[in-house]
Amino acid sequence: MTHGAISHQIKALEESLGTTLFERGGKRLKLTSQGALLLPAVTQAFGEIASATEMMKRPATSGELTITCVPALLSFWIIPRLHRFTEQYPGIRLTLIASNDPEHLHSPDVDICILYGDGNWPDRWTRLWSHLRLFPVASPTLVNSRPLRSVRDLSDHTLLHGDDGREWNTWLAAADANELGRGQQHFLSDARLSTEAALHGQGIALGDTITASSLIARGELIVPFDLSVPANDAFYVACRPALRTAPIVKVFIDWLFASLEADSLPEPQVSARTVLRARTRGSDSYLPVSAPAGRRTKTIQKPRSRA
Repeated sequence: MTHGAISHQIKALEESLGTTLFERGGKRLKLTSQGALLLPAVTQAFGEIASATEMMKRPATSGELTITCVPALLSFWIIPRLHRFTEQYPGIRLTLIASNDPEHLHSPDVDICILYGDGNWPDRWTRLWSHLRLFPVASPTLVNSRPLRSVRDLSDHTLLHGDDGREWNTWLAAADANELGRGQQHFLSDARLSTEAALHGQGIALGDTITASSLIARGELIVPFDLSVPANDAFYVACRPALRTAPIVKVFIDWLFASLEADSLPEPQVSARTVLRARTRGSDSYLPVSAPAGRRTKTIQKPRSRA
């Protein structure tokens, strides 16, 4: 464009906004305070347009994708299945970031966000990926070494929190154990860390129907009580609207949903493992067994959000 055409467009924009964007002095232009206010938004918008345009030019099966994901979901669900995506799309290079920060939705450096929340992120394409429920989980070794015959026995165990304590309060309320005496408690920054601590026999954590399913199926964790509470929030896939139709973005999102459908395991509550006391040669042991078919799990409504 010629200088005259640019000058005309600036003037038209100023008339449309009803404000002056530049201070004119000789051959130099300087932003006014209003112009400085508008600049970051315009810069980000042009950046997103450029990013989306570049994405549209990429083949569906090659290129780079940057994805942020809830830490527990990334560690316990996506990474164990990552080889399947790599085998199907060897030309796509992934950068995976463990984070549940919705601010990444506004970053031009991030293509897809997998978040735990309420799904209310204005001006962003969002799709529900999965609901989940919460329930106590423990390592078999821990339960075999320390009795856990009833909810009251939790007072003799360390409770592992993946939030500020609200999740355990919700579950204990559903178990009619609000007055339960609390023993040792550890607070960790997210559910991935609390689950890992449970795997190492450090205490009892709250697992969920997505991230803990494979650990339960392999017997690395057991579910000692036939009681779950629905999580207040859910897992969502989100991205900037301009990127949603980019072939390489669509490929990963489609794979994510297809993998969930293909790998869906029976919910731990339906095939719940309950801890039964069995005496073997004079010693106490606790064995995980399947619950009767068709048995339903008690749930409560409107629990607190998971951190």
